[in-house]
Amino acid sequence: MPLILPGNVASATASTGYDVDNSCMFNDGDSAYMHKTFDAGGTETAWTISMWVKRGALGTDQRVFSCDDSSDGDPDNYWRFTDDDEIQINIYNGSAIGNLITTRVFRDCSAWYHVCVIWKSADGTEGDRIQLWINGIRETSFSTETYPSQNAVTVTSSQVVAIGRRNYAGEQYFDGYLAEVVFLDGVTASPVGTLGEFDEDSPTIFKPKDPSGLTFGTNGFYLDFEDSANLGNDANGGTDFTEVNLAATDQMTDSPTNNFATLNPLNKGTGTFSEGNLGWAGDSNWRTALSTIAVAKGKWYAEFKWSSGDYKYIGINGIDTLSHDTTDAIGNHTPSISHPQSGVKFINGASTSYGDAYDGTSGLIIGVAMDLDNHNLYFSHNNTWQNSGDPESGATGTGAITIATTDTYYAIGCSDYNGLEYANYGSPPYANSSDAADANGYGAFEYAPPSGYYALCTKNLAEFG
Repeated sequence: MPLILPGNVASATASTGYDVDNSCMFNDGDSAYMHKTFDAGGTETAWTISMWVKRGALGTDQRVFSCDDSSDGDPDNYWRFTDDDEIQINIYNGSAIGNLITTRVFRDCSAWYHVCVIWKSADGTEGDRIQLWINGIRETSFSTETYPSQNAVTVTSSQVVAIGRRNYAGEQYFDGYLAEVVFLDGVTASPVGTLGEFDEDSPTIFKPKDPSGLTFGTNGFYLDFEDSANLGNDANGGTDFTEVNLAATDQMTDSPTNNFATLNPLNKGTGTFSEGNLGWAGDSNWRTALSTIAVAKGKWYAEFKWSSGDYKYIGINGIDTLSHDTTDAIGNHTPSISHPQSGVKFINGASTSYGDAYDGTSGLIIGVAMDLDNHNLYFSHNNTWQNSGDPESGATGTGAITIATTDTYYAIGCSDYNGLEYANYGSPPYANSSDAADANGYGAFEYAPPSGYYALCTKNLAEFG
């Protein structure tokens, strides 16, 4: 159950000296991708593709980078996640001239991975002609391992390059987040020292470096996703990518230098995720999804937006207590607390009166303020704190629900019955009327977090978690 806990925050919490401000969310359900056609004159024996990736859906073929002739799919150069969650690199030019499939799998949807593929077919060492690097370490264990003959060519001239799907046949859409997408044409750049570096104080943490001074070559490009009105902008100055089924709301603040919580597909009941694991729809029974970040101290704020359906439970749950495969809701375990749509508080399997009902109110924002320093929990409806609660009252706990004083790590999440809601831990999948950050300047909420409360992201976790 991959999960981010204090003390286990390798997904970029170290001081970087270079911050990545934005990523782009690709939602498989929207068939989202971007594409452009390479110019003539690309280098066919040497290139590097580098990007940061945070996965959404698992267990399906998903092409992240694809370069092919849209008329017949040949040649076809790509890297993808397989339906078994390995990474595959395939170089096809009339026949498969290079093919690597990793032995290990990549199923951590809470983490950012740095993925770098290097093609240098002129190399005299066969095993160096295709290289895969993950988080600054070269991958060496493959279940399938085929290398090209020396000076074999891939076509990077006058071909369609797609980010987020297989261009030919329009399939294998990627689901998740991408950041710092860099293609170097004619350049084989080591990911360590050029595209990223290991942190000086935390040497197991691999972090981004500013790519703007690199040599990009004829068809090189750099997607930084900093312009929400033009997510396909090539910051290197080349021809922009054409966006398909991508909108301004797909620009996210979730990034490899500040990793925000999402709902966790490995810590859930049966249901359907969408919007980068920030949308959650249950089925005809109670189904629960919890955040990818869990905490045992500090003060934390999140929002949940009601989209459809009649029944919701919003709340907090000890990460080891949810029976994932049963029909159940937050609040029906020890320890867990929720605020159902009926307006009550539901604590460890028992409900008592608390606040106002919010049945079927589409667009309502339910705020959650969790104070684990004073063991108090508060809920709001469109910024009106229930039970006359005051999250800033500290140890007094005005109007609060008491959280059991245990050493439990709590995740913030939601339960749903035949409906849909969206979680906002600071990087929302929808447009707010006005974005409000926490006191550290992180997050984009509909309403300002109470003083002293913070978004569930790794930079805040490193300071307060």
